[in-house]
Amino acid sequence: MRHFLIFVVPVLLVRPSSAGDPPSKPEVLAAMRKAVAFMREEVSNRGGYLSLYTEDLSEQWGEIPARKSMIWVQDPSTVGVGRVLLEAYRVTGATEFLSASQDAADALLAGQHPSGGWHYFIDFDPAGTREWHERVGSRCWGWEEFYYLCGNCTFDDHVMVGAGEFLLDMAEVTREDKYETALHKALEFFLDSQYPNGSWPQRYPPCQSEGDRPKPDYTAHATFNDGVILGNIEFLWRASERLGDSRLQGAALRGMAFVKAAQLAPPQAGWAQQYTETTRPAAARSYEPAAISTIDTLQAIEALETYFKWTGDRAYLEGIPKALDWLRNTSLPEGQREGVYTHGVFHELGTNLPLYAHREGTTKETGRYWIDTNPENMLRGYGFKLAIDVEALEREFQRLSALTPKEARLEGEADERKRKKPETVSADKARKILESLDERGAWVEETSFPDTADYMNNPPRRFRGIRTDTFIANIQTWVDWLKTD
Repeated sequence: MRHFLIFVVPVLLVRPSSAGDPPSKPEVLAAMRKAVAFMREEVSNRGGYLSLYTEDLSEQWGEIPARKSMIWVQDPSTVGVGRVLLEAYRVTGATEFLSASQDAADALLAGQHPSGGWHYFIDFDPAGTREWHERVGSRCWGWEEFYYLCGNCTFDDHVMVGAGEFLLDMAEVTREDKYETALHKALEFFLDSQYPNGSWPQRYPPCQSEGDRPKPDYTAHATFNDGVILGNIEFLWRASERLGDSRLQGAALRGMAFVKAAQLAPPQAGWAQQYTETTRPAAARSYEPAAISTIDTLQAIEALETYFKWTGDRAYLEGIPKALDWLRNTSLPEGQREGVYTHGVFHELGTNLPLYAHREGTTKETGRYWIDTNPENMLRGYGFKLAIDVEALEREFQRLSALTPKEARLEGEADERKRKKPETVSADKARKILESLDERGAWVEETSFPDTADYMNNPPRRFRGIRTDTFIANIQTWVDWLKTD
């Protein structure tokens, strides 16, 4: 049974502390109530949220421009708001935080696909979705995941993992049948969509309409990109421990086996972003070639080390030395390093040369992408170089290799305790967040959004807006501060 620290707040007028003084807990709680009431009553749509709004709430965006009838699912939208509000309730006992969190969960339930999953967004006016897609979604040049209105669900960007974690928390706190039923459907979706080899596609169920899916359909590939396979494994492992469901642990273990199997052979013993049915590296969006990915290799190494700490099984460490050798041999030439960068993100199969994407033109219809080894005039906004400290990775691998299975599992348990430990928040930081809240209860800031039709040639639009991620971060900071003695 969980034990939560509860602050009971009497209904009284809270006298503000003097500028520069530490805020009082009742003062912070009153501000939290004000901020949550604004988001719930003025910003939310049936309890759900988007990612960004103009200051006057006349325009709104998810990952791309959105209709007023839409909400976005993944953090920092509906799931992120719902989870931080649930945590605020756990710490304070304020029932309005629980009620607002339930609103967010109910919005997810209203948009849950019959298969048990979720798309990137939920449109509460589905009759207008097709027109919006033809006018906006399909024309956001570069946001290719929105080119196709297939009507299925996605694991991309932790859409499913975030929703599953939130419903798991909500079901645990409320014990309400509707949340437990929705959670069960979501968990079945994870199991149903797993391929026999232990991997997962980016989207599921498969798209049935020829006109509404990419050609070739990269969304059906086994996908590491944007946390699909590794995120699913982590969620299922932790869910199995909380629910005692051996089926979930079995699915996680099959996923772990695929992570090992997906490693390519030396001398290019890394991992790709996505794979065909025959476990060959595959291309995805126009700027994501069939190549070996240093970032996915780095994440796979870290995941395999985590699996060793979860299970004590040394077999998960076996492929890491070969991956480290590949990373050592993949560092960029001095002329391409640009300061801190050490590696390209994509490396060509066979040659190991770094690959870069480029774009020309001004519209999706007339422009084009291409990929080559020229680092000049790279595609902006994606990131084709990164910094990797291979020697630090080697030291960590050697340290873990020296652990016994029992020591590894104990370290894994300590990692879990550390992961759940709240951030240490200074009174000064809590005060600054308090002072930045406006009279409405909103955090308004200078922000921007790219020109989705041609962000390469046009500057982003700048304006004063309300960012959902700022709301989430500020409420979480206050919650962590309230946990301190």
